[in-house]
Amino acid sequence: MSYPSPRQVAAHVAGDVLKEQLIMGAFLDKPKMEKHNAQGQGNGLRYGLSSMQGWRVEMEDAHTAVIGLPNGLDGWSFFAVYDGHAGSQVAKYCCEHLLDHITSNQDFKGSDGPPSVESVKNGIRTGFLQIDEHMRVISEKKHGADRSGSTAVGVMISPQHTYFINCGDSRGLLCRNRKVHFFTQDHKPSNPLEKERIQNAGGSVMIQRVNGSLAVSRALGDFDYKCVHGKGPTEQLVSPEPEVYEIERSEEDDQFIILACDGIWDVMGNEELCDFVRSRLEVTDDLEKVCNEIVDTCLYKGSRDNMSVILICFPNAPKVLPEAVKRETELDKYLESRVEEIIKKQGEGVPDLVHVMRTLATESIPNLPPGGELASKRSVIEAVYNRLNPYRNDDTDSASTDDMW
Repeated sequence: MSYPSPRQVAAHVAGDVLKEQLIMGAFLDKPKMEKHNAQGQGNGLRYGLSSMQGWRVEMEDAHTAVIGLPNGLDGWSFFAVYDGHAGSQVAKYCCEHLLDHITSNQDFKGSDGPPSVESVKNGIRTGFLQIDEHMRVISEKKHGADRSGSTAVGVMISPQHTYFINCGDSRGLLCRNRKVHFFTQDHKPSNPLEKERIQNAGGSVMIQRVNGSLAVSRALGDFDYKCVHGKGPTEQLVSPEPEVYEIERSEEDDQFIILACDGIWDVMGNEELCDFVRSRLEVTDDLEKVCNEIVDTCLYKGSRDNMSVILICFPNAPKVLPEAVKRETELDKYLESRVEEIIKKQGEGVPDLVHVMRTLATESIPNLPPGGELASKRSVIEAVYNRLNPYRNDDTDSASTDDMW
């Protein structure tokens, strides 16, 4: 094959960057904070999920949560988060059809009886490649009208094993024995092996993006980056191949799994989020509420992206502790009193919420939730502020976190 000239690459990059800025770079004047929630239980698991559009002009995330799989795998479960880009079509299609592509292919089924570890891993990979090719055919029938793509992070949980599945830069982690035991690796164009594949396909990595445009090196869809002749599906600029990691379950030590898109991980690290979730589980057993707190906290920490998170709890997940509930109640009361003091101290006129948050941020406040810190208490602070200032300016109150800190 012939490689593009530097001028051709530059022209292509400029066009792709402009396209992405037009499609992906637009933000709302105010974040859309309405949430989609769900929760459920079965097979010894409990789960909750939350998703929020946030500052983006469109909600492009999707998710799957299934307790009990087909073909006699009643004791198995599957959860996944899909982070779409340049549109929501691929993410939506995958949330409805990816599981079927995985469990119905022959590589997954293997021989008679429950599938072996290798059958599961091979079947997951085959399912990803199959659904990607299927979506390509659909797109070609529409004359390439769909330019969208999506990352995918998920877990398939059998009675003996947990299979982490990752394609892109969404991330999943396992908390075992109060620590981060495992987390998936993000597929970024700058990763040495990813960069090598991109360059072998005639592409380039500029500003840490494929051809200076796409920020992930593996994804479903994105067929503009999968048209290098003479290269197989896993050798293209962007690969649909997932990495699959098998971990033997530990009934005694496994506590919870977090699956989330990069809108969460952009502002919270692995240990931070693990610590935050553990602290929340010690004050409530409502997994929807915990997920809502994750999403809200990440918004207040400055995330500008769509946000989706699934929390899956094993039987040995942290339980509500009376002393933790007491500390939380005392913290909320302390913050309420401090907000009142800050407003009264102002004298004439009521300070805006930004001033209140900045003042609190300079103080040493005991027992703030680890990982979430003051941002995780924004709703408590705002509720008191609104009660004391009913004639507030809503535009000021919805200020971004960049203004807040």
